[in-house]
Amino acid sequence: MGEWFSLKWFGINAWQSYEWVYPYFLYLIPFVPILFWLRDALYRKHKQRLTTTFSRVKSAWNWLVLLRFIQPVSVGLGIALILVALARPQVVSERTDRYSEGIDIMLLLDISDSMLEKDLNPNRLAAAKTVARKFIQGRLHDRIGIVIFAGEAVSLCPLTTDYELLYGFLNQINPNMIPIAGTAIGSALAVSVNRMREMPGDSKVVILISDGDNTSGNLGPATSAQLAHAFGIKIYTISVGKPRTVTRRDTTAAAAAMVDEGELKNIADIGNGKYFRASDNIGLETVFKQIDQLEKVKSRDVVSRDVSDFYRVYLYWAVLFLLIAMGTKSTFMANILED
Repeated sequence: MGEWFSLKWFGINAWQSYEWVYPYFLYLIPFVPILFWLRDALYRKHKQRLTTTFSRVKSAWNWLVLLRFIQPVSVGLGIALILVALARPQVVSERTDRYSEGIDIMLLLDISDSMLEKDLNPNRLAAAKTVARKFIQGRLHDRIGIVIFAGEAVSLCPLTTDYELLYGFLNQINPNMIPIAGTAIGSALAVSVNRMREMPGDSKVVILISDGDNTSGNLGPATSAQLAHAFGIKIYTISVGKPRTVTRRDTTAAAAAMVDEGELKNIADIGNGKYFRASDNIGLETVFKQIDQLEKVKSRDVVSRDVSDFYRVYLYWAVLFLLIAMGTKSTFMANILED
């Protein structure tokens, strides 16, 4: 509040900066002189006056006359400042803070042997890793984790905002990390749900990248998707590779490399998400851009108000003027015959 006895509290800048809680008290200030006028008008005939004669000491007498105004002026200023204090002057400063609520995103990446097919450049797995890196670079304040799966599912990286750590894990991903053959989509979803179910926040997303049907694992993809839906986790599925039609001449390896869209579509439907198909590198990049647009970071503006009251300053001044009025009431500054 500073020194209350400073004259800066009566400056134009100070008064322009105030917001008044009860401004109607200020409208009573012009009536203060009227109170003194009414008092003088009502008691004018009852005043006792001392008639004196004086010589040429005119200047000294004028000073005495002026000093007699100190007492009523102090009373008037005290009353006016009490009204100012009752109006409660405040200085209010507002500040807007923007808070971003990140999204929990779990990337599920198929690293089975079929992901080494070269219908994407240089192969499906390498293309998925490249686009996943670009996707992570475009996110802000999101916690992102990685689950890899083939014949079984492994949580490679828990949810984190350390994106450099995520890049390091992405670079290390290769099919040799899980030697068990197969595609355990259901197990991968179950692992991701287990990682995310107790995390705080309302926005939780799974992005599943695969090219085949669920062929291993103890838990079916539909069951895992229902479990994810129960915990409020949205599932986006992406099938990578060009779909082909099986013929009698196709070998077992060729049939395994085909993209099965039915399973992934069903998972996305249950998980309240969306299914995408990427048959080339550009298509895969476009899919991740669409997901990036769908899952925008939620932000909210919080307005905080800092309120400083200054009514005490004017109350102190009012008390000072009233004390001056009381102290000068019975002195030579006031006419005791008028009381």
